[in-house]
Amino acid sequence: MGFRSYIAKRVAISVFILWVIASLNFMIFIWYPGDPTTFILGTGQRLEPEVRQMILERYGLTDPMWLQYLKYLRNMFSFGLIEPYFGISYQTGKFVAVEMAGKLRWTLLLLGLALVGNIAVGIPLGIIAAAKRGTKVDAGVISMALFTWGVPAFFIQLLAISFFIHILWFQYGIQIFPRSGPYDIPPPSDPIQFILNVLWHFSLPILTLVVSGFGSWALYTRNMLLDALTQDYIMTARAKGLKERTVLFGHAFKSILPPVATMITLSLPGIVTGAIITETIFSIPGIGSWYIDALAAYNYPVVQAVLFVYATLVIICNFIADMLYGFLDPRIRIGARR
Repeated sequence: MGFRSYIAKRVAISVFILWVIASLNFMIFIWYPGDPTTFILGTGQRLEPEVRQMILERYGLTDPMWLQYLKYLRNMFSFGLIEPYFGISYQTGKFVAVEMAGKLRWTLLLLGLALVGNIAVGIPLGIIAAAKRGTKVDAGVISMALFTWGVPAFFIQLLAISFFIHILWFQYGIQIFPRSGPYDIPPPSDPIQFILNVLWHFSLPILTLVVSGFGSWALYTRNMLLDALTQDYIMTARAKGLKERTVLFGHAFKSILPPVATMITLSLPGIVTGAIITETIFSIPGIGSWYIDALAAYNYPVVQAVLFVYATLVIICNFIADMLYGFLDPRIRIGARR
């Protein structure tokens, strides 16, 4: 099977899986009780039959089930680019895609920078630990990584708030980080000052996410690199008299690039769903907190859109990971051509 045929097959499988997930996403919420009249106006209010019928017709809930399903597929597979833009929110009456765009920017900023920080800290520490195997440096990296990996992120965040906010700021008047929220109220009018203010507000949640997350990256990189350093081609490279730095980066680390690239790629979908607890603790109006609010209010269009977008990103990132494997590992490219 040629490489093009392999790509075409993976695309077809990905589209099929996305359709199955979207269909299950539709059926799950169809089985749930309630309708917009229950959650828009409250359970304690009585509605005239004409008013209730008008609300149901507005959201298309009077259509036959097969027609609702087709409309749902059209909404989802248009990816929010055409009307009705993933549907209409039961809570606000606005298009879901419009609301999602406003929430997404905060989540992308928060978890995007946190992911970059985890990679920038965790992978170099893993390389250092593998290069210094059996030394105090290795033991220190392992201990630090296991501790931060084992402690829940919200616990580290609560400790950080207690120290930087309640102790340093409230008790001693030393303000290093702001209390909560994505920016000051009222926000700075100057665009540059506004960007700096947002980065200042996001610095503590990003720092806590990096502290709680770099350990897994460090341990994963270290273990893969140690396995690579025991291979015969590494012994051959050393026997040739190559410098240890060349052996480490030019041979060993290069050989683990495919799984590292996969780990990075598969971490990307999590940026969209957001760190729900982090957004709640630091009062950041991102996708995660929005999703939980919608789930509690039975706001089906929002929940369905978030789950569909997440599933789409997972499938796309898996596809990209497969392609990266073929690009980074020549053995896969050769096998695909056979």
